[in-house]
Amino acid sequence: MQIYKIEYLFEGEPRTHQFEIKQARLSAHEAAMHLLQLHFGDGENSLIMPTADATPDEILNQAELVGLAQIMVVDQPSVDGSRNNQ
Repeated sequence: MQIYKIEYLFEGEPRTHQFEIKQARLSAHEAAMHLLQLHFGDGENSLIMPTADATPDEILNQAELVGLAQIMVVDQPSVDGSRNNQ
C-alpha cells in the first residue's frame, strides 16, 4: 500500500486528504475519482459519479461541477519507496 497526499479545493475551501492505495502512481484524475467517492460515494444520487469509460478530462470536469477543484497529488512515493513531492 502507498500513501498519497492530495491537496484540493472543496466548494472553494482548501482541503488536504491522504489516501492509502495499492497503486505505484496516482494521477490527478485518479485522485479526483477517489475524492468524488470520499465526498459523494454514500450519496443517494449516483449521477454525480463519472461513468466507467470516462476520460481523465471528463472526470476532472465532473469533479469541478460538484465543487472539487485544483486537485493535486503533492506527495507520492517513488519507485524506490522514498517520498516525492509533485
